[in-house]
Amino acid sequence: MAAGYGEMLRTRYAARLLVGTLVGRLPTATAALAVVLFARAEGGSYTLAGALSATYGVANAFGQPLLGRAVDLYGQPRVMLPSAVLSALGMVLFAVVGLEPLPVAYAAMIVAGFFTPPLEGGLRALWPSVLEREDRIHAAYALDAVAQEVMYAVGPLIVMLFVREWSEAAALLVINVLGVLGALAVVSSPPSRKWRSEPREAHWLGALRSRGLLVVLGTFFFVGSALGSIAVASVAYADAHGDQMISSYLLSALSAGALVGGVVYGGRQWAGAPEGRLRVIIAALAVCYLPLLTVPGVVPMTVLAGVAGVFLAPALACAFVVVDRHAPTGTATEAFSWLVTSFGVGASIGTAFVGPAVQSGGARAGFAVAAGGGIAAALVLLAARKALTAPEKASAVVARSESDRNGVVEPGFSAGHQA
Repeated sequence: MAAGYGEMLRTRYAARLLVGTLVGRLPTATAALAVVLFARAEGGSYTLAGALSATYGVANAFGQPLLGRAVDLYGQPRVMLPSAVLSALGMVLFAVVGLEPLPVAYAAMIVAGFFTPPLEGGLRALWPSVLEREDRIHAAYALDAVAQEVMYAVGPLIVMLFVREWSEAAALLVINVLGVLGALAVVSSPPSRKWRSEPREAHWLGALRSRGLLVVLGTFFFVGSALGSIAVASVAYADAHGDQMISSYLLSALSAGALVGGVVYGGRQWAGAPEGRLRVIIAALAVCYLPLLTVPGVVPMTVLAGVAGVFLAPALACAFVVVDRHAPTGTATEAFSWLVTSFGVGASIGTAFVGPAVQSGGARAGFAVAAGGGIAAALVLLAARKALTAPEKASAVVARSESDRNGVVEPGFSAGHQA
C-alpha cells in the first residue's frame, strides 16, 4: 500500500501539485470559521456572522462550475491565478472594512466566494497527463479524498493559531495569501501550463448534458446533506451530555474513519467497473449511518462515528473516477467542479434542514436526517442504474496505455478524461 502511494508521489510534479492544491484550498476550508470569528470580533451577532458565511458559500457554489468551464476553455493559469487573486482581495476588503458599511461586507463575501479558483477540479483534470498509469491515478484520487479530510480537520486549528498569535483579521489575511501562493505553485508548474482541454461541443449545458454525471451529482448532494446533518446532530448530542467538546470527538472520529477508509481503498486495485463499485460503497455508507440512531454513551458513540466515516473517502475517490469517465469531451474541470458544488450545496441544505428536527426531537432526530440522506443517495444510484452504465469507450488513461504499447500517441490526451 505504502509503495503504491510512494510511487505515485515520486512521479515528477505529483507532490508539488497535490501540496499546492491543498494550500490553495485553505481559504475555502477555513472560510466558515474565519469569517464567523472576524464578524464576532467586529461586534456582529451570530446571525450576521452566519449570514456572511452563507453568502460566501452560495457564491462559491455558483462560481466553481462557471470558473471550471472557463478553465476548460482557456487553460488553468489564465483563469486560476487571476481568480485566486480576486478572491483574496475580496477577503482583504472584508478584513479592512469590517462590518460597516454592511453592503460592502456582503459584496466582499460574494467576490471572495465566487472567484475561489477551481483547484480541486483542476487537479483531477491534471492527474491523467501527469501520472499516465491507471493504478497511479487510482491512488491519486484516493489520496486526494484523504487529504481533504486532513485539510478540513487541520484548517480550523491553523485559523485558531493565527487568531491566538495575531488577530482575527490577520488570520483572514494570512490564510488568503497562502491560498494565492498555493494556486501560484500549481499554475506555474509545467503540467498546468501545458494542459489543454480536448475540443468540446458547444452546448449551453456543458458538462451537465451527461446523464451519468447528473446521477453522481444527485447522489453526492444527498451525501453532503447527510454530513451537514451529522455536524449539527453532533452538537445537539454534546449539549445533551453537557460538554461541547464531545461534538469535536465525534467529528474527529468521522474524519479519522474516512482517512483510514481512503488509505485502504487507494492502496489496492479493484476489479470491475467503478460505476457498480460506487453503488456498493454508497450503500455501505448509508448502512453505517444507521447505528448512529442508537445514540449510546460517549465512547461507543465516538466509535460509531468513526465507522460512519469509513466509506466516505472511498466514495469520493470512486466518484472521481466515475465523473472522469462520464464527463463530456472537453469538460473535465467543469464536471469535477460541479461535484464540489453539489456536495457543498447538499451540506448547506442538510445543515439548515436538520435544525428543526433537532429542535423537536433532539440528537436522535438529527442523526435520523443524516441516515435519510445516506439512504436517499443509495436510492438515487439504484433508481438511475441505467443512466450510470459504464461508458462504451475506455478511459483516456487506458487508451493512452494501449496506444503507447502500439507505438501510437493519441492526440488530445492531455485533457485526461473519457469522451
